[in-house]
Amino acid sequence: MTNAIVSRVENDNVLVLERVFTAPRELVFKMFKEPEHLKRWWGPRGWEVPVCTIDFRPGGIWHYCMKCMDQNQGDFYGMESWGKAVYKEIDEPNSFSYTDYFSDAEGNINEELPSTDIVLEFVDLGDGTTKLINRAVYASGDALKTVMDMGMLQGISETWDRLEEALQAAK
Repeated sequence: MTNAIVSRVENDNVLVLERVFTAPRELVFKMFKEPEHLKRWWGPRGWEVPVCTIDFRPGGIWHYCMKCMDQNQGDFYGMESWGKAVYKEIDEPNSFSYTDYFSDAEGNINEELPSTDIVLEFVDLGDGTTKLINRAVYASGDALKTVMDMGMLQGISETWDRLEEALQAAK
């Protein structure tokens, strides 16, 4: 992959991630709103998304499960990680925002793990490429550190690599 993620932390509790994708903005946006697309690329390498339901509207819910299917990942093999997002604002194809939570299979929020307020911005660079800017706001610097210590940055890097691959296959 030629386009690596650029990351920075602002104000101790905001993680900003940016990457340029070689696909038009409308296609990149579409990859985030339709379950049949998200199931192909969401999650780090070796993980699949057996459950993915999306109600893409303000107040709607995205509920999903990532499951490690790679035996080479040792203790992670067979592990499930459930998430639940509640969409806030949608300005297609420019941006959307949501609050992301760790959850269980029933969609009950895990209050012991930090939630994240996320804004995704899709910037048309005018040459058939799109810059994706992800602003993730955590309640505190400690909450951000918790998810960073869980390997979130490596996970999102692999996830966005898989997104680039899915975009190329969809063109």
